[in-house]
Amino acid sequence: MTSLPLDKVDWTPPETDDEIDFRFVPGPKLAKALINAVGEQGERGRHLKAFFGCLYYAANRPGEAASLRADDFTLPEEGWGEVLLTTSMPRVGSGWTDTGESFDTRGLKKRARKATRPVPIPPVLVRLVREHIKEFGTAEDGRLFRATQGGHLLSKEYGEVWRAVRLTVLTDYEAASPLADVPYSLRHAAVSLWLESGVSPAEVARRAGHSIAVLFRFYAKAIHRNQHRSNEQIERTLEAAEGE
Repeated sequence: MTSLPLDKVDWTPPETDDEIDFRFVPGPKLAKALINAVGEQGERGRHLKAFFGCLYYAANRPGEAASLRADDFTLPEEGWGEVLLTTSMPRVGSGWTDTGESFDTRGLKKRARKATRPVPIPPVLVRLVREHIKEFGTAEDGRLFRATQGGHLLSKEYGEVWRAVRLTVLTDYEAASPLADVPYSLRHAAVSLWLESGVSPAEVARRAGHSIAVLFRFYAKAIHRNQHRSNEQIERTLEAAEGE
């Protein structure tokens, strides 16, 4: 070419909308039904039930849940427990790791290498993890969740279980839609649940491992609904004070 043609191209990139479409994020009732249905998919499903529970009840990313070990959990007999997230184990391909394995053990996403993230977990997840350890134990390195052959848990493996569960739980119309289309939907559902329950955005961001800016960009509608309820509560308090 005798000249650069790019300055003659009349095109601007389309605007993107990062905000999550909550029409396709499962609510608490559906999320519970999906997780319970995982446990009904034979032994493999029972093994992965707590894995999906971590995605929903603790808003873990799949890579974070895949690297969880038994000693990462505080599991009391009753009440709330805690999971301490320290690493993520995404699949990146053997050519991109120092060990030659297809998984890379990393620090938490967008955090310092040694950063940790404690997340309170409700009694339902405490029970799921305790039952998982009782039935399946752990891998030699302490990991809770393993592949069928005992190696690192593959996204392909838990993805297949999730697709089967969607067909079991959802109607044909829902299954053809993006409703709960990927396991990551459970993490979106968890963050939405926390916001809808009145947890402050700052605390939600901390538990989910987000920055405040990311939280507001992706979950703006849920945050605004939470703020509206907070305004109503403040208004009721002020009205009560005026009547005294």
